[in-house]
Amino acid sequence: MSQLRVRFAPSPTGYLHVGGARTALFNWLLARKEGGIFILRIEDTDLERSTKESVDAILEGMSWLGLEWDEGPFYQTESFPLYKQQVQRLLDEGKAYKCYCRAEELEEKRNLAMQEGRKPKYDGTCRELQGDAGDRPYVVRFRAPQGGVTSFDDLIKGTITFPNEELDDLIIQRTDGSPTYNFCVVIDDATMAITTVIRGDDHVNNTPRQIQLYEALGYPVPRFAHVPMILGSDKARLSKRHGATSVIAYRDMGFLPEALLNYLVRLGWSNGDDEIFSREEMVEKFAITSVGRSASVFNTEKLLWLNAHYIKNSSPARLAELLLPHLSRRGVTTDGGPDLEKVIVTLQERAQTLEEMAERALFFYQAPASYDEAALAKFDKGHLQAVFGAVDEKLAAAGVVEPAAIDALFKEICADNGWKMGQVGQPVRIALSGGTQAPGIGEIVAALGIAETRLRLQKAREYVTL
Repeated sequence: MSQLRVRFAPSPTGYLHVGGARTALFNWLLARKEGGIFILRIEDTDLERSTKESVDAILEGMSWLGLEWDEGPFYQTESFPLYKQQVQRLLDEGKAYKCYCRAEELEEKRNLAMQEGRKPKYDGTCRELQGDAGDRPYVVRFRAPQGGVTSFDDLIKGTITFPNEELDDLIIQRTDGSPTYNFCVVIDDATMAITTVIRGDDHVNNTPRQIQLYEALGYPVPRFAHVPMILGSDKARLSKRHGATSVIAYRDMGFLPEALLNYLVRLGWSNGDDEIFSREEMVEKFAITSVGRSASVFNTEKLLWLNAHYIKNSSPARLAELLLPHLSRRGVTTDGGPDLEKVIVTLQERAQTLEEMAERALFFYQAPASYDEAALAKFDKGHLQAVFGAVDEKLAAAGVVEPAAIDALFKEICADNGWKMGQVGQPVRIALSGGTQAPGIGEIVAALGIAETRLRLQKAREYVTL
């Protein structure tokens, strides 16, 4: 049996969509599991809509997800001479013909067929023409078989059969000489020796046409697996109106690549009731034949849950590296401030995204410019003065800045003054962070350090005397 060769072939007309990323992931997993080759091909024949920015966005998204390719990226525009050669070959062999029908004529015939309840397919006007029609513009059509059926065994959907009478003579070359999508795909997959085509199920209707082209050209027909689409919460195809659909947008929103991969692999595929998969476990357990036939609904809450899991279980060192761009966008530099890894330790148990973590980390690097007035108003000013003074005094004599030691120190302050922890912890939390939504006092003080903590207490003390 020949080595498995699969490909991911996006069109560079926009960003890397999460649906495309899932297709790439399924291809990548199958290649890694079976010791195959994963190829990246950029289908850039749509010259008007294809852009370098889109190519860069696709490559950036793939790299961020860690879906490294073994060959490529290859670009279809580099194969135009080959496509032209193969079109001519089909013409020479009588398997294709020139069609001189004008667009207006075809549109009239199409409208008439629809009015009469017939399938709007090309009627074969030029199919049996002999010779050329001078300098008139023409397209090249594939001479498709008119009887019988075209059938294939889909690895996900099972056997799919199309009556050939429903398939018209496909245009394989436009009037400007450019090849069409279905023709290019067949030539590319054949010359790249693709053995298995895994793609979205919006391509199911293209498959019989492509199989006919494979056979006409004498190429081996690959196996096909059509993956059901991803839907939004309203059961419509996932689009921008449902929120972010770009892989890079999820990165910028503070999702970890392993969380997004884990979520995408579970959209349509399962392994019992398991929810959490490492990259290695995905490779070990994935089977394309276990992908479901039904569409999957994108659930942001589930993705957030997974992301929180991966944040909680990542090393502070790695999170620090990933968090820096999110802090930088907020104008925050960590130079001269608390150790970022210590700050992350105080936040990672509660954060769902890196964006959320960056927002909650701000007060560690920027002393509060204001305080939660409603929260402060729950305490008498005299009590606040006494608390800030007592804590400042204890910290001045403290020698250890570990969370456990700081927590013990606060218990001493409460015992010495007959206060409850809420009467001390909450005012100090407001003094240090500006609000009440912050980590534990011991964690905050340990990260800020004694000197910075005392400065903030003194500032808050001055504020409550105003």
